[in-house]
Amino acid sequence: MFGLAEGIAILAMVQAPVADDFGHQALVDGRDAAAIAAIMDNDQIENDDPARLINLGIAYARKGDEALARQLFEVARDKAERVELETAEGEWIDSRRLARQALAMLERGEFATGSRVAAR
Repeated sequence: MFGLAEGIAILAMVQAPVADDFGHQALVDGRDAAAIAAIMDNDQIENDDPARLINLGIAYARKGDEALARQLFEVARDKAERVELETAEGEWIDSRRLARQALAMLERGEFATGSRVAAR
């Protein structure tokens, strides 16, 4: 069973063709730099896609860049567009709610010990 952090970032791709486009497998494997590279190198993902923002935020939080992670989570939280994202545990959650959860986890320091991952 995944922890809260894994459940946040592993968004199962609903509209996109391949879940790994959002770096979810690299995040699950703890390969944060690889996840960042996979997400940043994928020009088919919009820069403001909630799954992209949340997964990048998780990867950066785990790498210790809490300021950038916070910015990414806040952008996802504040987007007018709502998207249902599937966590690694199979739970469907509103992207803004997921971003709020990620911000709360960041404040509690939970990304230092493990993370949820999200897919779309």
